[in-house]
Amino acid sequence: MVPFFQALSPLRVLDALSDLGLAVDGRLSALSSYENRVYLAMLEDNNAVVAKFYRPQRWPQALIAEEQAFALELASQDIPVVAPVVLHGQSLHHLTVSQTDHPGFWFSVSPRRGGRQPELDDPEVLEWIGRFLARIHLVGARSAFVHRPALDLHSFGQVPRQWLLDHAAVAAEVETQWAQISEQALALVRQAWDAAAVGQPGGVQTIRLHGDCHPGNILWTPTELPQGGPHFVDLDDARQGPAVQDLWMLQSGEREERTRQLGPLMDGYESLREFDRRELALIEPLRTLRLIHYSAWLAHRRDDPSFAQHFPWFDGPDYWRGQIHMLHEQIEAMQELPLTV
Repeated sequence: MVPFFQALSPLRVLDALSDLGLAVDGRLSALSSYENRVYLAMLEDNNAVVAKFYRPQRWPQALIAEEQAFALELASQDIPVVAPVVLHGQSLHHLTVSQTDHPGFWFSVSPRRGGRQPELDDPEVLEWIGRFLARIHLVGARSAFVHRPALDLHSFGQVPRQWLLDHAAVAAEVETQWAQISEQALALVRQAWDAAAVGQPGGVQTIRLHGDCHPGNILWTPTELPQGGPHFVDLDDARQGPAVQDLWMLQSGEREERTRQLGPLMDGYESLREFDRRELALIEPLRTLRLIHYSAWLAHRRDDPSFAQHFPWFDGPDYWRGQIHMLHEQIEAMQELPLTV
C-alpha cells in the first residue's frame, strides 16, 4: 500500500485550513483515528476546529459528499450530530499534493465538541439515546442513499469472506477451518434475514443509518449544560441498512444484561418512531457480519506503514483461531431465541 498519509505534514494541514480562511494560530494536535487523519486546530480567537482528512482511495468523492449531506440534513433538524462546517459554499474540500501519482486528500472541517462515552448502565441515558436514534432514523427514512453501499449479507459477509480467501489472508494453518465455519455462519445469517423479510415487500426494510453507532461514537455531556446529552460523531460508515443496526452495538454483556439495556433504549426509540420487532432477530446475524467484515477491513490495511503499531495482534494463527471461536459462539447465538422487551 502506498503510504499516502506520509504526504500529510502538519504544515500542509495548517496551510489547507488557512486557505479556507480559517485563522489558525499554528497549534495542531493529532486526534485518535487510524482510518482517516483527524486534527484539532486552534484558532487565533482561542476557538478550535476539527479537520478530518479522509483516507485516499477508500471512498470516492460522491460517497463522502453523501455522508456529509446526511450529517448536514440531520443537523438542520436540531439533531445533535457533529456535522461539517460549510465554507465557501461547500463542506467537502480537496488538498492537492504535488507528488507523482498522489491523489491528494478530501477533507472537511467541523466544530469541536467535547464529551465522554455514555454510561450505558444508566436507563435514563439509554432512553435518551434511543429518542435521538429515532429522530436520526425518521430523517434517514425520508430518502435513500444513492452512492453509499448497503449493509447486508452480500456486502458485509459474502464479499469480505471471499476476498479473505482469494488473497490468502487467513493463516494457512486454520484457513480450511475458518472457511467452513464462516460458511456455516453466513448460512444462518441468510436464514435470519429471509425470516425477517417475510411479509415485507422488497425484503427487510432499510433506511439511512449512522452505521457504526458504538459507544465510542457518542459523546455525552452533562445534562445540566446547554445542549447536554448525546452528540453523535463519525458518520464515516453511514450506510443503508435495517434500523436495528444502530441499536445493537449499544448493548453488551450476558443475555440478561443486554435485555435490560434494550428495554429503556427501545422505550426511548418507540416514543418517537415505530420499530419493527422482527428486526431484533437480526442482532446476532449483524454481529456475525461485523466480525467477518472487520477481519477483511484489517487485512486490507496490513501493508500500511503504521498498521503494526495500531494492530500488533492481527494476523497469524492465534488471531484466526480466536475468530473461529467467536464464529462458533455466533452460530450458537443465532440459533437461540432473539432478545425480547
